[in-house]
Amino acid sequence: MTDDVTAVRDETEAYTDGTVARVRVLVVPESEKFPEGIKYAFHYGEAGADDPVIRFDNHHGVHELHLNAEVFEIDYPGLQALYRAWRAALPPKKRDDW
Repeated sequence: MTDDVTAVRDETEAYTDGTVARVRVLVVPESEKFPEGIKYAFHYGEAGADDPVIRFDNHHGVHELHLNAEVFEIDYPGLQALYRAWRAALPPKKRDDW
């Protein structure tokens, strides 16, 4: 990471059933690509799989929802709203970890 990028949260949980959950939030310089100054990913899926079960991210500057192999461009309702939606989509027993 460069000096102008700060990790606010970067946590990963690997589960015995072969799934993994990761929350990563970075503060980045505001730009045309990242006007909010935030780069984020809320991921849950099979470890090593090509497609997640669910992921919200803006890695390419566009806010996206990934559901398996499908990708949907979404409006950005704010980081907390996306985090709550992601957490609600986790299997119930895994929600307590987040």
